[in-house]
Amino acid sequence: MDKKTKDLVDKGIMLPLMEEFYTIQGEGSHTGTAAYFIRVGGCDVGCHWCDVKESWNADLHPPTLADTIVDNVKKYANTVVITGGEPLMWSMDYITENLQKNNIKTHIETSGAYSFSGKWDWFCLSPKKTKLPLDECYTQADELKMIIHNKSDFDFAEQEAAKVAEKCQLFLQPEWSKKEKMTEQIVDYVMKNPKWKISLQTHKYLNIP
Repeated sequence: MDKKTKDLVDKGIMLPLMEEFYTIQGEGSHTGTAAYFIRVGGCDVGCHWCDVKESWNADLHPPTLADTIVDNVKKYANTVVITGGEPLMWSMDYITENLQKNNIKTHIETSGAYSFSGKWDWFCLSPKKTKLPLDECYTQADELKMIIHNKSDFDFAEQEAAKVAEKCQLFLQPEWSKKEKMTEQIVDYVMKNPKWKISLQTHKYLNIP
């Protein structure tokens, strides 16, 4: 990457774009709603069960002008979900400001492990044990989405729920490879602890991106 491109990436005027697509949100509070997904490359959180490990190396994904991405969104949707990878590795200020100028709602899905940036209509925080969120990200969370891979993850979920604001919606989501076993445990847990809701990866059941 040449210096000029690196400067643009550092400012968020370009982003390492892995893929972009229009689909149905499959998880969390906005399940079932149409949205344009922007997946940026780069992540060092290192979840062993990650289903998009090809996103981890940002160098594999070409720096793309944020203005171009915004123009693509305008053709399809009035809601964007920026995900990764880990989107907060990059400045989200420029792209979210320009999306909102075009009356496009901005949602993010993040581990919260990097500094907060961007202007968000919805902030979905999904903490990981390997690299915990920064304090500033807990305060921003509209939605806490905890991935349940094993029984100890319920304790971790409660620890993280204690750090977010009262308004934050709380979701437990089974990790896909353990969905049969863990969904049963999550159902039982939510019935005993009704502050939580269940999130499922419905897009995978629907066989859509």
